[in-house]
Amino acid sequence: MKTIQNNTAAITAPSKSKKLPAALWALTISAFGIGTTEFVIVGLLPTVANDLKTSISSAGLLVSLYALGVAVGAPILTALTSRIDRKKLLLGVMVLFIIGNGLASIAPSFITLVLARILTGFAHGVFFSIGATIAASLVPEDKRASAIAIMFAGLTVAIVTGVPLGTYIGQHFGWRATFIGVAALGIIGLIASSLLIPDTLQKSKPLQLKDQLKVLKNPSILLVLAITALGYGGTFVSFTYMAPLLENISGFSADATSLLLLIYGIAIALGNVIGGKVANQKPIKALMIMFVLQALVLLVLSFTVFHQIAAVITLFAMGILAFSNVPGLQLYVVQMAEKYLPGTEDVASALNIAAFNVGIAIGAIIGGHVVESSLGIQSTPWVGAVLVAIGFLVTLISYKREKNN
Repeated sequence: MKTIQNNTAAITAPSKSKKLPAALWALTISAFGIGTTEFVIVGLLPTVANDLKTSISSAGLLVSLYALGVAVGAPILTALTSRIDRKKLLLGVMVLFIIGNGLASIAPSFITLVLARILTGFAHGVFFSIGATIAASLVPEDKRASAIAIMFAGLTVAIVTGVPLGTYIGQHFGWRATFIGVAALGIIGLIASSLLIPDTLQKSKPLQLKDQLKVLKNPSILLVLAITALGYGGTFVSFTYMAPLLENISGFSADATSLLLLIYGIAIALGNVIGGKVANQKPIKALMIMFVLQALVLLVLSFTVFHQIAAVITLFAMGILAFSNVPGLQLYVVQMAEKYLPGTEDVASALNIAAFNVGIAIGAIIGGHVVESSLGIQSTPWVGAVLVAIGFLVTLISYKREKNN
């Protein structure tokens, strides 16, 4: 998922040109494909569940286990592969991504599809951990933040366009066609990266597992990771099951659901920008406000989901808030690393990426249990609100702790 890394990987003499290097767009194309495969499954859950004759809650494992794959890939696999040449590793990761989606497209059973999703999750985690440092190395130092932002724009564009388009393709041509399309995007990203990423990339400082353990032992940073998992993950209790929720409870058609996912994606893009602006100065205070609003919107959705117009309005508000906390969470974890363990900012950032995906997995698993219980799928929004509220309480604990230190 999203990260802010300012690693010192460098290539020999980055271009001083005002034009952005073409290699950066190769990374963005790959990020678009990876972002699409991560979230498109949300729109395809009813289709996949019907075709593979499994329950909606079981199909939710395609979200949660993918997220756990990313959580493992970001900190652990990145550390284990840190001595491999950056370009070779990037190309290898894209090959793994293509294999994962290719396997998903021909999966004969639900178990095979789950394994394919886990494989793809591994690729996702490593890609974004090393992609940020490669993007930063392609430009002069004063352009590094912009380069990273452009690469991650691929994720945002995927949520806005790739997910609703992939959902539409899956609903009309079969869900396997969606994975074939995503694998094709991976091939394009692989070819572009092979041709455009320079061979002069220098190795970055290895990401050591012992450094990660040191960061995990720090109570202040550990609290931030918990905030990320709870506050960000709460939305996924309902978002994971958004398609069946809109179709079965709100009464929207499959085509209308694809359109609503587009609206949701636009809201996410707006929320990401707004969240970045309001969290620039005091991220911890901004996060507390965002979590309160997020919990309230999820609670309101529990009532408006039965009325189509009100549901659409609430869904848009939910999208605005769903990812608005991401910049603040990333900035806050880096601030805590700078304060308590200087020099481990990149490690903390990578672990926070893992925490985002642990949150997604927790949200999807809890949502699955709610769907299977007597509460029913219509209860997923308010259960998600409870999880976000717990995230707010942990944020408040962190705020008071830091205020007293």
